[in-house]
Amino acid sequence: MNIQDVDREIKKELRAGMNGILSARMREAGMPFHLIFGVELPRLRSIAEEFPRDADLACRLWEQDIRETRLLAIMLMPPDSFAQETANAWAQTMLTAEEAQVMAMLLLPETPHAKETSLAWLTGGGTLPATCACLTLRHLIVRGKHISEAEKATIGELVSSMQANANLHLRKAIQILKDALKAK
Repeated sequence: MNIQDVDREIKKELRAGMNGILSARMREAGMPFHLIFGVELPRLRSIAEEFPRDADLACRLWEQDIRETRLLAIMLMPPDSFAQETANAWAQTMLTAEEAQVMAMLLLPETPHAKETSLAWLTGGGTLPATCACLTLRHLIVRGKHISEAEKATIGELVSSMQANANLHLRKAIQILKDALKAK
């Protein structure tokens, strides 16, 4: 099956899992997508398990203006194929805090450049990339990935200085990271 065929099969699965009420609520809430199927994350994870992890497919899905294909792109991108340049490009085109959260939970912590990318996004990536960075760093700390005490101190100072001017999602992500820094 080629990428176009897989893309069509994914759309069939999304239509089958569509939740019209949730879709309407997301639109009313102002989600910035052309199309929203209203498929919930557990169902999206189940759909992702049915398809190959493939970088070309993931990039194709990310480029679509559909909430669910973008989330599936994160789930289907092989971590070893998620180059730092691609990560940075995706970070600059993130549209929602949900994308930042899913990327921080499922993809970025699995990449070899997770710490470096997250630190760069904290200092100059914008609100959504910074949200993703905070949550990714939290996952790295909880998973016992190597972050030195000096790096932890620097991260703590940096996020503390960002907290006052942050939006709600970033403030929450900062607090989650600060709690992880204190616990470890």
